[in-house]
Amino acid sequence: MTWIDTIAYDDSENELRALYDRIKGPDNNVDNIMLAHSLRPHTMQGHMTLYKYVLHHPRNTLEKAYLEAIGVYVSSLNKCAYCVEHHFAGLSRLLDDAARTDVIREALLNRQPEDAFDGAPLAGLQYAGKLTLAAGEITEDDIVSLRSAGLDDGQILEINQVTAYFGYANRTVLGLGVDTTGDIIGLAPGDSKDSENWTHA
Repeated sequence: MTWIDTIAYDDSENELRALYDRIKGPDNNVDNIMLAHSLRPHTMQGHMTLYKYVLHHPRNTLEKAYLEAIGVYVSSLNKCAYCVEHHFAGLSRLLDDAARTDVIREALLNRQPEDAFDGAPLAGLQYAGKLTLAAGEITEDDIVSLRSAGLDDGQILEINQVTAYFGYANRTVLGLGVDTTGDIIGLAPGDSKDSENWTHA
């Protein structure tokens, strides 16, 4: 599950139990990435707030499936299989098109997003890739290129924040040895209309 101690749902109480109750899925299941925060519940609260607001907020204008694709790509570049599997499952559920999702998965895992995307979505993924692998080489010209591809500045910010979030999540997983044992793959706080609803379903 993780390389550090965690507190199971049934052993939790007070602040931790309240947080678990906000994020749990069926049968009180809590994803291992969240269990990894259990010794410091305030970091779980910060993580979930960032995750919900960056990836599942009602004021985002880019499609959630595209934001999930960015997450899969960034996680693949960071060699974080945990996040790849969880977020590819979420992407698959959103698209509900097995053939399309298979093409996307192969393209992203092979570091060839151009095999599944073009135009503005491709430009956004290429920016996410550069930000993940060579953040110090990003210049204003990269932002100008995104605008030229058809993305507005708010959408550029969305791509930037999703990329940055997955950098954080991937390092949480990889640095603490989080695996998928016992997880229900692909659950997410799907109610984008309510930014305070963290329930995983």
